[in-house]
Amino acid sequence: MSTREPRNPGLAAVLSVFIPGVGQIYNGDFLRGIFWLIVTPGMWLGTGGFFGWVCHVIAAYTAHRRAKDKNLGLA
Repeated sequence: MSTREPRNPGLAAVLSVFIPGVGQIYNGDFLRGIFWLIVTPGMWLGTGGFFGWVCHVIAAYTAHRRAKDKNLGLA
């Protein structure tokens, strides 16, 4: 059994909406957070904003999902 404090999935998602990757870092997934911190701005700039919003949504969803999974002991 883990003694780790549970994470709030909603907070993780909101953090990643504002700054992609911060929700993953909040969850303890540092490398995933760094990935989204690099990829999302790259997609905003590289595609003129066309795919940047997609990365934002994916980052928020994965932060939410990972927080739920970690709370259940699945991750």
